[in-house]
Amino acid sequence: MQLVCVSKFNPKESILEAYETGERIFGESKVQELCDKQETLPQDICWHFIGHLQTNKIKYIVPFVSLIHGVDSFKLLAEIDKQAAKTGKTVNCLLQIHIAQEETKFGFSADELLEMLRVGEWQGLKNIRICGLMGMATFTDNHEKIRTEFRGLKMLFEQVKTTYFASDPSFCELSMGMSDDYQIAIEEGSTMVRVGSLIFGTRQYTSNP
Repeated sequence: MQLVCVSKFNPKESILEAYETGERIFGESKVQELCDKQETLPQDICWHFIGHLQTNKIKYIVPFVSLIHGVDSFKLLAEIDKQAAKTGKTVNCLLQIHIAQEETKFGFSADELLEMLRVGEWQGLKNIRICGLMGMATFTDNHEKIRTEFRGLKMLFEQVKTTYFASDPSFCELSMGMSDDYQIAIEEGSTMVRVGSLIFGTRQYTSNP
């Protein structure tokens, strides 16, 4: 189980406090903020990009990012591959699946994901590595609803792994679960949770987050 400390909108001092306790994986959702923190904080930090990534900003994080969580289209995957090729890197990615009943969240539907994988163009991308799936449950107090959404994502993960990545040990991550629902996510098979407020407290929003 990997813990991603969601440090977005939190100051560098707070990140350093968590770093001093042994944490090394931190998640950011804004490219400019991530680049600023990466330049000045310890270089052994593994930075995860967990926000909605715009294609024109990929080039800024490719040189150092450890994992991009929210790849929600083939177009984005192809652009990450293009920018990674320019630097001679292979970038680890998770495909984001829309499992919540909220229109504000991004991601492939299960059908869209399976169609993209079936068509197979992704297999020609040599500078990305698909490491698994990611999804965010509906923001609700209904734990059974959350559990059902996570369970469905786990089933989809197993289906995709068996069909397309059976011989690829890199496809092993199922990123689901945040501060409010990480315990349910772990019970349903998550390998990676993204926890912010339970670590850093209420976010300290800047004037331009």
